[in-house]
Amino acid sequence: MTATRDSHYARGVVFMLLAGTVAAINSPLFREVQEAGQWDVIATRNGSMFVTLLALLAWRSRGHVVGAFRAAGRPALAAGLILGLGNTTFALSVIHTTVANSLFILSASPFVAAGFAWLLLRERVPITTVWFMVAALLGVGIMVYEGLGAGRLFGNLMAVLTMLCHAGFVVSLRAGKAADMLPAVVIAGFTGTVIAMAAGAAPWTMTGYDIAVCLAMGAFAMSVGFVFFTMGSRHVPAAQVALLSLTEVVFGPIMVLVTHHEVPSALTLAGGAVVLTAVIAQALWGMRAGAQRTV
Repeated sequence: MTATRDSHYARGVVFMLLAGTVAAINSPLFREVQEAGQWDVIATRNGSMFVTLLALLAWRSRGHVVGAFRAAGRPALAAGLILGLGNTTFALSVIHTTVANSLFILSASPFVAAGFAWLLLRERVPITTVWFMVAALLGVGIMVYEGLGAGRLFGNLMAVLTMLCHAGFVVSLRAGKAADMLPAVVIAGFTGTVIAMAAGAAPWTMTGYDIAVCLAMGAFAMSVGFVFFTMGSRHVPAAQVALLSLTEVVFGPIMVLVTHHEVPSALTLAGGAVVLTAVIAQALWGMRAGAQRTV
């Protein structure tokens, strides 16, 4: 690597770590909501993310917002609709199960994305990835099974749906070879807001405290986390992106444990350990394979 590439890579790693750390703040913020209904929370966090990132898009495109959406094309529209649904199901998951369950299950999405890419885009999936995928899905199965006895099945199923949506989001962007994810995420914020309003959200009835909490989620944790992610992912190889993204999965449950004493069950920890081991092993294997190709 040249000095410039080293500098860009180091900056990318820092941005990726910041992205996961900031996104993890969502977890304790969900538990801070006092009275608001679930659809009110979903509408406010998605709506504030939509407004924040739309303003960023307008600034970055120097006012040519329509042109930015046109340039992103249909893949960004599809990705935004899918992610908007995923943002909704993620909130439902965290509300109805533990943060650890939600994040551990979601962390398996890179494997599902690989499966979707093979099925829809005919991208080759190495046999090693297939075995890691099987292990990760086994871990997800353990956590979903745990939800049967703990009365958290709905929350766990919403986490599985979120995992599928995030994988679909990645594959949609890849299908259109979209380098800029911002228009898609703006669409996602709008989509999540529309879903919540259609489900009966009435955010104007929320208390000032709950509104502030939801604004902190949407305008800060979601928006800033996304900005750091896009800045970092440009300079970090894909395998390392998956590895560095685990900061949210690690810090989210820890933050909720410290602030709200939410302790995951033994089966959740067991299933999560299986998933995280598979993701880390896959990322390290990908990094090693990439290094060998550059020799």
